[in-house]
Amino acid sequence: MKETIPIIQVKNLYKIYCVGETKVRALNGVDFEIYKGEFCAIVGTSGSGKSTLLNMLAGLEKPTKGEIVISGKHIEKLSEKELVAFRREKVGFIFQAYNLLNTMNAVENVALPLSFRGMAKRERIARAQKYLNLVGVGEQARHMPNQMSGGQQQRVGIARALVVNPQIIFADEPTGNLDSRTTMEVMRLMQQIVRKRHQTLVMVTHDNNLASYADRQIRIIDGKIVDITINTPREDAAWEDKRDEEE
Repeated sequence: MKETIPIIQVKNLYKIYCVGETKVRALNGVDFEIYKGEFCAIVGTSGSGKSTLLNMLAGLEKPTKGEIVISGKHIEKLSEKELVAFRREKVGFIFQAYNLLNTMNAVENVALPLSFRGMAKRERIARAQKYLNLVGVGEQARHMPNQMSGGQQQRVGIARALVVNPQIIFADEPTGNLDSRTTMEVMRLMQQIVRKRHQTLVMVTHDNNLASYADRQIRIIDGKIVDITINTPREDAAWEDKRDEEE
C-alpha cells in the first residue's frame, strides 16, 4: 500500500433483509476505507456479511442505509443504467467458479468485455492475448475451457478482469475451486499484479491463510467489522520481468 488516497470509502453502511416478520442485518453499520494500489481482504465465515458487502461495493446490491463512495462518486445514488456503466468502465471481477463461456476459447473469453466498449475485433484479440501472456497462459489461448485445468481457467478469469484496465478488481473466493498448490500460485499472481500494476484488489475469503497475502485484512462478523489488520508483506512470489512490461 503505497498511497493514502482512499479509492473506496464506506460510511455507516447497513443492509437489512426482512424474512417474514424478522429483520436480518446482513450489514450492521460498516465503516472503512480502501486505498489506491492496495490489496485488501474482507475476511469472514459463511453468513458473516462479507459477500453482501462485496456486492454493495460492486454496485450489485443497494444498501438499506449508508454511503459507498468510489473515486469520489456515490454509487449508492446511481441508477441501474449508471451502475452498469460504472461496472463496465471501472471494475473487473474474478469469480470462484471462473464463469468462462464454454462456447468460446480462452482468448475469446478474455476479449469479450472489450466488445462491449466497441473495440475492433483484431484489437481486442491482440489485447486479450497480451493479458493471457501476462498471467502465464498465453499458450492456451486457443483452448476451450474444458481443455484447461482449474488453475489455467482461473488465470484466464484473471486476464479477463484485467483486460479492461479497471480501477478496482473484486475477487469473490477466487481460489475456492482450486487445490492447495494451485491456490498459492494464483494468490501470488494476484498479489504481484497489485504490486506491479498498482491496481486496487478487494478479495472476499473465509481463509485466513489466503487473507495473509493481502496488504490489509478487514474482518467481519455478523455484519460488523471487528478488526482491521495490516499484514507483514509476503515475499514468496516470483515475477517474470517480461510480465512487468504491461502498460
